[in-house]
Amino acid sequence: MPTATQPLNPSSADTARQTVLSTSIAVNKLYVSDCVEFMRKMDANSVDLTITSPPYDDLRNYNGYAFDFEAIAEGLLRVTKIGGVVVWVVGDRIKKGRTLSSFRQAIYFQEAGFYVHDVMIYRKKNTPFMRSNAYTNCYEFMFVLSKGTPKTFNPLTEPTVRNGMEMLVTNKGADAINRKVLKELKKEKTRTNIWSYAVGLHGTTSDRIAFKHPAVFPEALAADHIESWSNEGDLVFDPMCGSGTTCKMALLKNRQYIGVDISEEYIKIAKERLRQHANVIA
Repeated sequence: MPTATQPLNPSSADTARQTVLSTSIAVNKLYVSDCVEFMRKMDANSVDLTITSPPYDDLRNYNGYAFDFEAIAEGLLRVTKIGGVVVWVVGDRIKKGRTLSSFRQAIYFQEAGFYVHDVMIYRKKNTPFMRSNAYTNCYEFMFVLSKGTPKTFNPLTEPTVRNGMEMLVTNKGADAINRKVLKELKKEKTRTNIWSYAVGLHGTTSDRIAFKHPAVFPEALAADHIESWSNEGDLVFDPMCGSGTTCKMALLKNRQYIGVDISEEYIKIAKERLRQHANVIA
């Protein structure tokens, strides 16, 4: 398995934003490497947020590369800052029942030392996958794993149906009588932990080149997690960056990034996507 690093050639504006993560690794770059070996070169407690989706259950052929889950989980624990977050987007193979490997992975993360801070759902609005003897599967899990209590949470909100002052039912007392009190309904509320996204071209992304990779998650999904669990200038990491979605959205959200993938072919795709948007860098 390859371990040599091959950095993205950044623009001059990108170079101005770079900082050195360790003696040999610079940020705002993409690297061709086995992520387990790469994380061993990274400083401990250096990453604010990781967003990644592993090649779970052999559902796709990722150029034949292997997936050492346990070593990746332990590497992520080492490089994540205290209070940092890992968003692990994963599903299960469905064949004669569900594998439930997603839950086994979450439990392993917990036993390794992460908190399972939240179990979120990524709902696909327009999934084409139909089952003959069960309801259509339209979701994956987004395990939000934290190294201690999350240091950053910027809650995303959505409009409420009603707002203003209203008489609202309060908790019943021992007499079980419903009583109402005057309370204010806010104009916005914090979103739930079920997030829905359209998938496919112009849903997942409008970058046609991204679909040369076998599994691309929505740009909006990455952007929402970046806004939720990090602040501008923080370091966002994707150890299996594939087509580069996490790194692209970190760039657009004014975060620093590092993307790693063992496939040179996928890194070329990711580099092209970042080049198309490099002009947004201040």
